[in-house]
Amino acid sequence: METIDLINLRNFSRRTGQQTHPELLDARPLEHVNKIEIDEEHITIEFDEKTTRYYNTNEIAHREWVYKYNDDPAFVNAVRGVIELARKHLKEMPENIACPPGCAECCSGYEPFVSKSDVQRIADHLGLTYAETMERYVVARPSADGYHVGWLRKVGDDISDQCVFLMGSRSGRYYCGIYPARPGDCREFTPIGCDDVDASLPHKSSFKVGAAFQPKRRGRSRNGKRL
Repeated sequence: METIDLINLRNFSRRTGQQTHPELLDARPLEHVNKIEIDEEHITIEFDEKTTRYYNTNEIAHREWVYKYNDDPAFVNAVRGVIELARKHLKEMPENIACPPGCAECCSGYEPFVSKSDVQRIADHLGLTYAETMERYVVARPSADGYHVGWLRKVGDDISDQCVFLMGSRSGRYYCGIYPARPGDCREFTPIGCDDVDASLPHKSSFKVGAAFQPKRRGRSRNGKRL
C-alpha cells in the first residue's frame, strides 16, 4: 500500500509540478461511513466518527472526504444512477399513509405537549375550568417561552402507559375520548414513517366509536371531604 501511494505521489508531482510528501497523505482506510452528501459538483463522505466523553461535554470528531466528481466519468455515471433510482421511486407511496382503525399505538409511549390554548380547548370541551383541567389531566412543566405548559397525563406512572383520554378495550378498538379537542401535537401527528403502528390491524377494518370521555364530577361527601 505504501509503495502504491508513493508511486501516486510521484506521478502527481511529475504531472502537476507540485511537491508532495508521504506524511501529508492520509492512507488510513475509509471505514464506518456516517453520512454521504451529493450536490451538483461534489460528493462528501463523513466517516470514522469518534466521540470523546468528558464529565460535562462530548467532543465529536470525524474524517471527511470531498471529491469533485464531475471530471470523473465513472463517478458521473454512478451519481446518474442514483438520480435515476430516485426518479423511479419518487411516486412510491409509503407503507403507513393512514393509521389502521383503532390502533392508538401513539397514545402509549408518547407524551403530547400541550399549550395554553390546548388546555383551554380541552377545558371547554369537558365543561371544566382551565385550572381544573391542568390539575386533573396535565403534568405541568414550564417552558422557556411560556407557550407549552406541560404534557397530557397517563393512566399510570410508566411512560408506556396509555393516555388518560384513550378509550376502548384493546388495539383495534381504541379511540380518542376528546378527539375534537385533542392537543396540537396529536393533530399534527402523521403515521408516515412511524414504526409504532400496530401492523397486525387491517386498514380496511372499521368499528363504531363509543361514548366520549366524561370527567368524573367532584362533590362533597357526608363528612364534608372533597371527592
